[in-house]
Amino acid sequence: MGKAIDGTAGLRALLRPVRAVLFDFDGPVCDLFGGASTASVADQIKVESRRYWNSLDPDVSTCDDSHGILRPLREMYERRPKGELSPRPIALAEEIVTALEMKIARSAAPTPEFTALVDALDDLDVRMVIVSNNAEAPIRDYLERLGVGDRFAAVCGRDPGDARLMKPHPDCVHRALTHLALPADACLLVGDQLTDLTAARRAGTPFLGLTRDEVRAKEMRHLGAAAVLRSHLPLIEAARALADAPAHRSR
Repeated sequence: MGKAIDGTAGLRALLRPVRAVLFDFDGPVCDLFGGASTASVADQIKVESRRYWNSLDPDVSTCDDSHGILRPLREMYERRPKGELSPRPIALAEEIVTALEMKIARSAAPTPEFTALVDALDDLDVRMVIVSNNAEAPIRDYLERLGVGDRFAAVCGRDPGDARLMKPHPDCVHRALTHLALPADACLLVGDQLTDLTAARRAGTPFLGLTRDEVRAKEMRHLGAAAVLRSHLPLIEAARALADAPAHRSR
């Protein structure tokens, strides 16, 4: 466990060797759900699943989160002998959650200073990718409407075929690294959840936390986050300072 860095100088040192920044979507890019409950969507998934499977395992039937239910639903399917359960509820659940994401992304507020950070990283010639547990289509749509879609090298979202690969599994990070053709230590993952940190650690990518929750920030530091910030502003300042440095301007 390393000591988290502090101050603009420390952030400049962290950012200097970085060739790509990997952003989680909900949190670092926008406030997708705004704290609203998604229990009704989880209930809809349960209703549809019972039409095909009759009864549900406890970890599915007690889940009240639209995204949290996807993994246990898939695990329930995998626990049964092959052919016992129809795969249809898996596909239906993915369709329901993606439709929800499409709907709420149209009105989701961007995270303050996100577009300024995109500009600052672009000026620094740092490539950018989204790594998310959300579906790719709503993310791409949101980035396009925000006017930054062409600034991102890739969007690596939830695998629609297997929810077990959602973070904390490092699958989306591995896909991003493959697309970028970069080693893990040449990238920096920016996320607001401990699942983001775990995925980064498993992939070997340095992690920068973004949270105003002091308890979560403390845990992120304890688990090895290189830095934990309350907003994008300190990272913007560090990127601008590096872009203005003579060594960068002379390239």
